[in-house]
Amino acid sequence: MIENIRVYVDTSVFGGVFDSEFDLASQKFFDQVKQDEFKLVTSAVVYEEILPAPEEVRQFFDEMLQFAEIIEVTREALDLRDAYMKENIVSPKYLDDALHVALATVSGCQIILSWNFKHIVHYHKIPLYNAINTLKGYNHIKIFSPLEVIKYD
Repeated sequence: MIENIRVYVDTSVFGGVFDSEFDLASQKFFDQVKQDEFKLVTSAVVYEEILPAPEEVRQFFDEMLQFAEIIEVTREALDLRDAYMKENIVSPKYLDDALHVALATVSGCQIILSWNFKHIVHYHKIPLYNAINTLKGYNHIKIFSPLEVIKYD
């Protein structure tokens, strides 16, 4: 069974529940979280990014908190984020995207889920994040969109 897999979910997946392009896979993922298929992990950074979102997204996030582990930003995560930034994996404008990957990594998540195909779920960036993880003594992390991890009937 999958329930031991810790999956870090960024802001885009919560918002994806209300986006016609991403709603079906996003909702199915969260339904599977409720069925103990995955261990939902999110962060204080996601919480901050959700604050200016539409009311329905904030309300859904609040409802999912009962199923989630919320991780705080630590010095360790900031140091790993800075290592990603030093290697120019993302530009300084997208510092929080690198922080999402760092938070997931240092908290021992096996997977990151995101709809951010530009800075997180990208074939060129994933090996770069994992190269830095290896150099810094962390495990590799798998990065997917919800479409790639949900169970299909």
